[in-house]
Amino acid sequence: MGPGFCLGTVVVERIFDIFVMCALLGIFLMAKPLYASAFSLSPEALDRLVLWGRIGVLFALAILAACLCLYFFKDAAMRVLAALLKPFPRGFAARALELAREFIDGLTFFRTVGDFLLYTALSFVVWLGIVFYYWLLFFAYRQPQSFFVLIPYVFLTMVGASIPTPGMIGGFDFFSQLGMMSLYGLNRDLATGMTLVMHAVQIGVTCLIGYAILWKEGLSLIQLKRMGDTENP
Repeated sequence: MGPGFCLGTVVVERIFDIFVMCALLGIFLMAKPLYASAFSLSPEALDRLVLWGRIGVLFALAILAACLCLYFFKDAAMRVLAALLKPFPRGFAARALELAREFIDGLTFFRTVGDFLLYTALSFVVWLGIVFYYWLLFFAYRQPQSFFVLIPYVFLTMVGASIPTPGMIGGFDFFSQLGMMSLYGLNRDLATGMTLVMHAVQIGVTCLIGYAILWKEGLSLIQLKRMGDTENP
């Protein structure tokens, strides 16, 4: 698998992430009469959630439309790209076309309806698991919230995590603090501390899982780098 193919799978994952969390947020907003007596949102927080929900849906639809056009009109897209790359050096143009071809091949979920439904179901499972993770951390900080009312907070962290920064730094932290303060009334210091711990745990656990997989496969980071250098001379 080349870098273009990997990038295509990342885009597919992001599409499912955004759509699933927007769906969960929509369910949360529509169920407002059921939890209104136990949990209330300020008009400002509610308006902010609706705004970001709409932005998320529009953003995901735009990416989805672009990916569908690339996938179903691959030959035409490659011809257009080749024409645009004509002024560039031949080696650069050939490499760019190869990456584009790999990227389109990475959009594999469009092949069957069954795959699409399976990926959607798995995305719901993953994000409900993430909500459970935050539910545990809120409980650990003695700021318990019901599982359901944490959905808008997780949605906001997803918006922050979608901003392309290394390790989600900045975007995740801002939206996490915003959610804690505007949704649950936490003070800034507590929201900052909880956010830093949550972020550190996420990165630490992800790294540990990655190292465990490498160990199981009998690989080291140096070997992994060499493999990447070999595939991309």
